[in-house]
Amino acid sequence: MTTTSAVLRIDNLSVALPAGADRALAIDDVSLTIAAGKTLCVVGESGSGKSVMATAVMGLLAKELKVAGGQIALNGEALLQASSTRLRDLRGKSMGMVFQEPMTALNPVMRCGDQIDELLRTHTDWEPNKRSREVLSILERVKLPEPERMVRSFPHQLSGGQRQRIVIAMAAILKPALLICDEPTTALDVTTQKEILRLIADLQREQGCAVLFITHDMGVVAEIADQVLVMHQGRAVEYGEATQVLRHATADYTKMLLAAVPSMTPPPAKPAPTGEPRVRAHGVGKTYSSRDWLGRARHTQALQDAALEVCAGETLGIVGESGSGKSTLARCIIRLIDPTVGQLYWGADKVCTLPESQLRPLRSHIQVVFQDPNRSLNPRRKVGDSIMEGAINFGATPAIAQALAEQLMQQVRLPVESLQRYPSQFSGGQRQRLAIARALACKPQVLVADEAVSALDVSVQAQILKLLREVQAELGLGLLFITHDLRVAAQLCDRVIVMHQGRIVEQGTTGALYANPQQDYTRTLFAAAPKEIGA
Repeated sequence: MTTTSAVLRIDNLSVALPAGADRALAIDDVSLTIAAGKTLCVVGESGSGKSVMATAVMGLLAKELKVAGGQIALNGEALLQASSTRLRDLRGKSMGMVFQEPMTALNPVMRCGDQIDELLRTHTDWEPNKRSREVLSILERVKLPEPERMVRSFPHQLSGGQRQRIVIAMAAILKPALLICDEPTTALDVTTQKEILRLIADLQREQGCAVLFITHDMGVVAEIADQVLVMHQGRAVEYGEATQVLRHATADYTKMLLAAVPSMTPPPAKPAPTGEPRVRAHGVGKTYSSRDWLGRARHTQALQDAALEVCAGETLGIVGESGSGKSTLARCIIRLIDPTVGQLYWGADKVCTLPESQLRPLRSHIQVVFQDPNRSLNPRRKVGDSIMEGAINFGATPAIAQALAEQLMQQVRLPVESLQRYPSQFSGGQRQRLAIARALACKPQVLVADEAVSALDVSVQAQILKLLREVQAELGLGLLFITHDLRVAAQLCDRVIVMHQGRIVEQGTTGALYANPQQDYTRTLFAAAPKEIGA
């Protein structure tokens, strides 16, 4: 590719880490080019340098990171030599960025329309009426319903997919030559993800921009990439046309990433479980009630007539879009929220109406692993204390709890000496292992995993799923697995429940359900999943 054809060109870029880091360079001699209208996907595990490279292009590197060599050119203009004033002018007009978490990227106390308008006020001399028309136009182009309402809304009043569209609108409104997307679909369900990917492709086609798309989802790469750059520990280990990299990878690291991607084809079914269910729910519903400023009552049905059973050694998956009621059902089952109606049993104990004083001694029966281990573990406590806490609360002596914690560390494949460290000293995958160990310390009969692997790299995700299978086989746990990743559900779950708008619309054994879904919604959901690698 020639220099003149490249919207973005990076030559031998190196970025130094602070002294004392586990390696000297965050980016080590990386080069790439992206032409107008083309999409380059950058893939790799957390810590590979993907986001550092993107922030270097935008001139937003953290203060402790320093460019140690190389060049970055946007339409032939050297960015590393540009002044801060020039970079500020280029951001928005010539290059835009879509971040992973829109709630972090958006100002929570500004209306969405004002945040988009801020770009126009900064970079144009347009009159207010023209800016308002342009804001409504971009909201229509990103296919947001009721653009006038969106302009007036605050970020917390929108869904995750709608917030991500607002961020994309901000990045695209001035029609930049380069659009950088940093994990923009990681936390989204498959249908919303497909809509966002289609939206970015539509904007690229309309505006002819180059797209630098950072992701760890190889299925997304197969869907959208023209070229692929694979990074590992700051270095480019493979770079080429998407078809070549995905189907004929040469680097061992790339082959490992591809092998870790779960398939939509379920494995052979296990024998059906025997014995009484560890958890039962029948006719469970949840209605939220509130009043408006005039005192009028409002009732929102988040969950209706849900029923399920989980037996020892069985994994039951719950899938569906955001807002389908998956997490509401899980929180009702573990009594983090009280169901409005229905029957709920933990083993032989009927718990749906028990007061907390009577429920507390039974809580060891069912434990939960949440999506974000950073928020699950107390950053001020050593992980050993966090793991031991549950066992001590249910009657174990400190000595017994300590021995149990050491045993659990071996079960989750972490060194025993890690008990004396703090959560910040572990990687994301290691912290999720610690969260699992803490849940197992209470010796539960059922483990609820609520999106427990959705934010992890595919290789780390594969490790956690393998760990869950091993722990389940060893301890005979029932596992209730909530996820929006249909490929993960296919590989892990024995049975699957599909939810939509607070109702269970279909359920069955994983093999039968994936092979022949009966409901239109289920077929739509499966069709939205990223295509198989090499398909």
